[in-house]
Amino acid sequence: MGISVIIPCYCCSETLPRAVDSIAAQTRLPEQVLLVDDASPDDGATIGVMEQLRQKYPALRIEIIDLKTNVGPGEARNAGWGHASQEYLAFLDADDAWFPDKLRLQYEWMSAHPEATMSGHRSVQIRTMSNMPPQQDRYATQRVSLLTLLFLNRFPTRSVMLRRSLTLRFESQKRYAEDFLLWLRIACAGHAMWFLDAPLACSFKADYGESGLTASLWRMERGELDSYIRLSRSGDLSYPALAVLLPWSLFKFLIRLIKQIKLTVSHD
Repeated sequence: MGISVIIPCYCCSETLPRAVDSIAAQTRLPEQVLLVDDASPDDGATIGVMEQLRQKYPALRIEIIDLKTNVGPGEARNAGWGHASQEYLAFLDADDAWFPDKLRLQYEWMSAHPEATMSGHRSVQIRTMSNMPPQQDRYATQRVSLLTLLFLNRFPTRSVMLRRSLTLRFESQKRYAEDFLLWLRIACAGHAMWFLDAPLACSFKADYGESGLTASLWRMERGELDSYIRLSRSGDLSYPALAVLLPWSLFKFLIRLIKQIKLTVSHD
């Protein structure tokens, strides 16, 4: 068994080719690539690019899932999850990319560590793929505890590989921090999660404060606060812990907001 890649797509005809190009450049190709169009209102532009990429890269075994109703990135990933055929799932967003050794290194590590349900790795922000950092075969690894994850999300979605057999899913209709909530639920369920200290993926904009779903700092913050509250309501998080985490999250939001204001002023 191998890897199924899942990419939720929404009006991403301009960035999707770069993401899929980075999959085609992998030193270990996946067995399946699932492109999930989340009812993009762009007169078929996204679907058209998906078809072009499927013809361009037959070796990737691209499958297109065309959702008729917009459900958000989490539920779109769930739709891909339901169609996945391989033992491992790797997530990539349409405006991000992977470095060539990402799937090979992470797959080899997961295969050698059957006790691990999920792994992630470092991600960097770059301007173009030509700015790729040096790749390495040797790297440190660290198990990520629930306590660590509660205070710091070590797993950007583009870095995550997990086992398809996992029964947990992204929360339906949750559109902000839906990935963070799933990682927390996986940790709360006692599954082993590991961090690989190697830069294997990249974004081309800041995770907070630029275009796309991350444009609204406050909406992202509300999504994180909502994740903690949902854990508390399900009994996975105590009220004293919630009382610590909510102010901590708001403090991080304030720091991001100040940085964004400074950045805006400097550009003006």
